[in-house]
Amino acid sequence: MKAVEFGRFGGPDVLEIAEIPEPHPAPGQVRIVVRAAGVNASDWKQRQGLMDQELPQLLGHEAAGIVDELGDGVTGVALGDRVFGFSATSGAQAELAVLSHYAPVPAALGFAEAAALPAAIETAARALDQLGVGAGDTTLVNGASGTVGSAAVQLAAARGARVIGTGSPATHELLRTLGAEPVAYGTGMAERVRALAPGGVDRALDVAGSGVLAELVGLAGGADRVVTVADFAGAQRHGVRFSRGEDGRALHVITEIGELIDTGRFTVLVGRTFPLAEVAEAHRVGEAGRVRGKLVLLID
Repeated sequence: MKAVEFGRFGGPDVLEIAEIPEPHPAPGQVRIVVRAAGVNASDWKQRQGLMDQELPQLLGHEAAGIVDELGDGVTGVALGDRVFGFSATSGAQAELAVLSHYAPVPAALGFAEAAALPAAIETAARALDQLGVGAGDTTLVNGASGTVGSAAVQLAAARGARVIGTGSPATHELLRTLGAEPVAYGTGMAERVRALAPGGVDRALDVAGSGVLAELVGLAGGADRVVTVADFAGAQRHGVRFSRGEDGRALHVITEIGELIDTGRFTVLVGRTFPLAEVAEAHRVGEAGRVRGKLVLLID
């Protein structure tokens, strides 16, 4: 089968479409004929050699497609079902992928939208869980218009929280539609937040990694009320929790998101799609950071 692979570290040009053996599911897993696979910033970090050092490597951790093989003990899923979820290992950017955690594709979504979900909603839900965001809380999301930020806004609003989201003025109408009260980032951000919430906020989530953790700590009233998914050095400096999957993943959101989508409380933002053969261009576009919404590879 065809899959995205690289045999040396470097720029997007090291990526190639290689022929590799077909994977098969272990107990509790399913294999899908992949129709779409998400592209994430971790992909180009992996390609650059900033993560695993073994070579060659496959890419992709989230996908959507049609079930064509069941592992032992799998129930509630049948051959031919549309599902989305996380790959058992890297390698979801391929014609076939094995999923370890999966759920039915919501009826309103196509494969591209479903493939855009797993990494963004898991990262957002994990951070909100760690913050303890719930009904009645005022929660600030710094970097609210990106893929993880927009997921965090909608998931927090679904929990009954009041959400304030930072973003450029061009994103403010989008943030309103997602359920956030928008605030411009940059100099004076804290004062603008206090104009909406004079007593500060109950919780703050940093998705942007824009060097504002000290301001978020001040707004939330303590480092224990702030989580970042994007600023590791700042988290160490300010005593803020840096959220990582090794601390426990919020996989519950994979099965919960369907109801939010079906009831109109969650919108998926796909920025651009690419054929599998154009994965290098997807990396160039993603690294340039000029597309709002998730980048997704489509597999025929």
